[in-house]
Amino acid sequence: MEVKNGQKRKDIRPGMEVDIVLKLDQPTGKLTRGVVKDILTRSATHPHGIKVRLTDGQVGRVQRITPVSHP
Repeated sequence: MEVKNGQKRKDIRPGMEVDIVLKLDQPTGKLTRGVVKDILTRSATHPHGIKVRLTDGQVGRVQRITPVSHP
């Protein structure tokens, strides 16, 4: 299964689990995992990742979309 990197808006939907980098973590690249609540980037693509708001309120750019495992 292909792991998507979060640069295309069409690949991201509310309810998906993703890894984002928060603004304060950009220098280190530390990832935060959460569930997408809102998609904040309006353009179709973004080279640094689509900006989203997680269900817990944190905002960051998607670095990786967590693959869903089907039984």
